[in-house]
Formats: sequence, C-alpha cells, structure tokens
Amino acid sequence: MEFRAMRRKRQQLSQAESIDILKKATSGTLALIGDGGYPYAVPISYVYADGRLYFHSALTGHKVDAVRNCDRASFCVIEQDSVRPKEYTTYFRSVIAFGRVHIVEDEEEKLMMARMLGNRYNPGDDDRLQKELEHGFSRMLMIRFDIEHLTGKEAIELVRAHHNE
Repeated sequence: MEFRAMRRKRQQLSQAESIDILKKATSGTLALIGDGGYPYAVPISYVYADGRLYFHSALTGHKVDAVRNCDRASFCVIEQDSVRPKEYTTYFRSVIAFGRVHIVEDEEEKLMMARMLGNRYNPGDDDRLQKELEHGFSRMLMIRFDIEHLTGKEAIELVRAHHNE
C-alpha cells in the first residue's frame, strides 16, 4: 500500500526524530478495527526496537479480538502538547506509525519481548522481573507491531523556533 504524503511538509519530522520520540515516550494510543467495524483506540505502554513496537496484554479482551480480526493498525504518540491560549494554538510534537499487528506465538520471542518491556519500565531489577515473569508469563499475551510507515510532525511555531536558533 502507498501511504499518504504529509500535506504540511515543513512541519514533518525526520525519521530519526520520529524514532527518537518512539524511543523516549512511555505510552501511546493503539488504534485497531474493533467490534462492528468501529475504530477501537486504546492507550497502552510499549517498547520500540528495530522498527517494531511491542505491547503486552491479557489473553482475552477487545484489543486481542481486534488484533485477531484485522492485522492493520496505527499507533500515535504525543511527545509535546503545550496549549498556548493567547495564540489560539498548541505547540505539539507527535508521531504516527502505521503497520501490521501480530500476536506472538513463539515462546522465545514472547519472553524476549516481555523482558524488553520489563527492563524498560523497571530497569536494573532483574530478580524482580524474573519473579514477575514466573508468576504471570502464562497469562500474558505479547503483540508485535511491524511498522510499515512512520511520520512525525511538529507545530509550525516549533519549526520556526528551530530555524531561529
């Protein structure tokens, strides 16, 4: 599939800047096709690595059903959202990824993903992570999001500020 080009190219972030936002942010919104064809958007923690996003989930639920029914998804992260009332605008920086989501069936890949998530949100506590995995791994589902298209955008005011630096 060919993805749309960004209309306001001056505001487009580079791929490196977009990836940097994905690496730094701790949560975003995963958008799927839910029940009855309605969009289903769910806030979720994640980890980014090598062109992929990784999420954990319970074994069942709306999100899991949506992933099983349609593998197309998008994921949005907002890095900055500074409302400027007197200017009637918002100084924002955000990233949107489009891609395919998959439930990970391979136990080794699932464990690797769970460790990446655990280390991201609780770094340096390998003993506790191991105990958590021993306790809950069998009740955990891992979802992999293969990014096919990634765009980042920032407010025109931020673009102008960068050029004036």
